[in-house]
Order: sequence, then C-alpha cells, then structure tokens
Amino acid sequence: MKTYHFEFETNLPIPLAEAWDFFSSPLNLGKITPPEMNLVITSGYTDDSKMYPGLLISYKVSPILGIKMRWVTEITHIKDNEYFIDEQRSGPYAFWQHQHHFKEIRGGVHMTDILAYAIPYGIIGRIANRLFVARKLKKVFAYRQQQIEKMFGVYRER
Repeated sequence: MKTYHFEFETNLPIPLAEAWDFFSSPLNLGKITPPEMNLVITSGYTDDSKMYPGLLISYKVSPILGIKMRWVTEITHIKDNEYFIDEQRSGPYAFWQHQHHFKEIRGGVHMTDILAYAIPYGIIGRIANRLFVARKLKKVFAYRQQQIEKMFGVYRER
C-alpha cells in the first residue's frame, strides 16, 4: 500500500484558546469544507460538543463526481490546546490519518495539518491519486485556508 503525505501550514491572528475552541468542535468542519463536497455530519452533535479520544464522527460527503459516501473518523489522540488526530474507520480511503497541531506564536497561532493517506485498488488507486485525488485534497485545504482567513482575518506578524 502506497502512502502519501501532505503538510499544510497557516498562521491565524487569534488567541490559541479561540483557535482550539473552533477546531475542536466537530460541527465546524462543515464551515471550512468546500460546498460542492456536500458534507453533512450525521453524528448527533451540538454546538457545545467537543472532541475527546475515542469520539466517532460520521459524515456523508460527495468527494468525487457528486457521489455520496459515508465516512467515519475517530479522534484517536488529543492534547488540549496542542493537537488532535483523526483516523478513518470507514470510508473512501485505504488509510487516513489527519494530525492537527496548534502552537502559540507572536500575534496568534501557527496551525499545521499533517495528512497521511492511501488509496485502495493498487495500481488503479495510484493512478487515481496522480490524476485527481492529490489535486482534490490540495484544493480542499486551500479552500479551508481561505475560509479560515475570512472568519478570523489574515495573520500579520507583529
């Protein structure tokens, strides 16, 4: 199984506690996901729900050609105000691990997303990754950054 890795970094002009509060809420994922993916969180969470190790989050999502898929991730590790890790339990990938790291910096927060994933179907999956999956994931994270900047502003070093 071939595993692919991406790392995305952004700085936010907000306090660490505010960043953590936003990103540790399962419902906020929909606010930073491209609308064409039709993400719907099907778990029964409220605005007050927060992540904890073992939390399962189920979604319906349309990542490719509008085809609806079920996806379940589990929060496997969490250290308040520092990081959390989600891993796919069922869904479109052969493997999915997404690490979310937060570090206080002068004037805000440095956020790092580390993504490791694998596509099923052997050589067909590797071709699919090369043709469109990797590109789609990069677009999703670029969209996330745009939405985050719209919500919280653009970081300017002070």
